Amino acid sequence: MIVEHFIRWVATARVAERAAAANALARAYIVSDMDFEDRCAAEAALTMLLDDPSPKVRLAMAEPFSLSARAPQQIVAALAADQPEVAAPILALSPLLADHDLIEHMAAGEDDAQVLIATRARVSMGLSAAIAEVACVPACAALLGNSGADIATISLRRMAERLGHEADMREALIADRRLPCDIRHMLLHKVGEALRQSPLVRALMSQSRADRMLREACMKASLTLIEHTGVDEHAALVEHLRLRGELTTGFLVRVVAHGRIDFFGAVLVALSGLEQSRVRALLASGRDVALTALFRSARIPQAAGRVILRALLIWRDVANGRRVAGTQEVTFLMLRDLDEAVRAGAATDEKGELSALLKVIHLEALRDNARGHALAIQAA
Repeated sequence: MIVEHFIRWVATARVAERAAAANALARAYIVSDMDFEDRCAAEAALTMLLDDPSPKVRLAMAEPFSLSARAPQQIVAALAADQPEVAAPILALSPLLADHDLIEHMAAGEDDAQVLIATRARVSMGLSAAIAEVACVPACAALLGNSGADIATISLRRMAERLGHEADMREALIADRRLPCDIRHMLLHKVGEALRQSPLVRALMSQSRADRMLREACMKASLTLIEHTGVDEHAALVEHLRLRGELTTGFLVRVVAHGRIDFFGAVLVALSGLEQSRVRALLASGRDVALTALFRSARIPQAAGRVILRALLIWRDVANGRRVAGTQEVTFLMLRDLDEAVRAGAATDEKGELSALLKVIHLEALRDNARGHALAIQAA
């Protein structure tokens, strides 16, 4: 009887009164112990309120229903498909929306709805995959910042592939500690590409110079990435670089010149097919002949193998405490050994490319050391 009076009253009540009544009836439906008939009548009245012309009335229902598992499922579904203001609490909080419901709303919804779904207290791996596949940048960034989200590596890679050209997305991905090293490397190249295409860079330099600067910047960034990548991820990063065609002789020379010996070992394992333990043993204490044979099996050219061997022996002494040296000293000795070998006919350096590369690395190390020294003086 009370519900019948309520239905007649709603037809003439003002918006504020209807909203208050809708909220009260929704709360009563959730918490009160109504008998079956009263509950059916209340549900019918609430269903009728879904057609109310004012969104304030529907929002008044959505707020209590968004927090309860006892809410009528058909009403929750209708509110979730309502205009953004009304649907917001339901999409963000309702325990009645299953993954397939959320995926449907996320795929058809606006950016704000996608963000709300991505920030739910619990986001399953399947829902995360759907968000990574179709959602906007703010929603994907919100997903990455959600500690309750279960995100597969393939979803992280998909976000990087699809949205890595967006600065906000790159920032959110790079800040995520779960991001594998190969995806970080992919993002480094996307940053470089964005810089190359920027109007400022295009106005200041030619395309060829911009391309050269991009290659150099990405090379340095790759070395920094290797330095901060754990040994357990080296194999994945090596495979990623190999597939991209970046495991060049010049890159390997740079890697060794900068002392990234563990990573160089992972490269040798991938290129030679030898066991990891065998490669590590050779790098740690192998003789020159054995190391030269190892380089040959990895198809490293003779001249490059010679300077790499020279650098390995120096870094081995550094590791054993018999010498103090850095990239500057190592590249100087690599360059000197190459020049002596070329003059003696023991090695060939066609077009002087290897020598030029070593000079570039040496000069970069000189500049970096001088810059560091200046900053230390300034800070003193």
